[in-house]
Amino acid sequence: MSAFPPLSFDGMPLQDGEPVFREPWEAQAFAMAVSLHAQQLFTWPEWAAALAAQISSAQAAGDADLGDTYYRHWLATLEALVASKGAGSAEELERYRLAWDHAADRTPHGQPIELRDEDFRST
Repeated sequence: MSAFPPLSFDGMPLQDGEPVFREPWEAQAFAMAVSLHAQQLFTWPEWAAALAAQISSAQAAGDADLGDTYYRHWLATLEALVASKGAGSAEELERYRLAWDHAADRTPHGQPIELRDEDFRST
């Protein structure tokens, strides 16, 4: 029996009861959140409240809620929780975002993106 309550898939795009990811980054963001929860950075109720607040804020700002932005909300929630818990600063998150952008720009289409030290020097 797990020490953690099961993850709720409420509101998440599903197929046959399992999460559906349109892009690899969506699955990676999902996995990071599950991993950080397993490391007890946040509880699932805390995550659910933060995600609901993020989605509500986006809808109030004009998000049409067509389902295509769900994982963008997931990622924004993850970034906010990491920063608010002191696990990483907003500046550090931005530094990594820029490094990943640089890595993506130098990677041929269809090849896996690998983050290298040089990607941080370009930011």
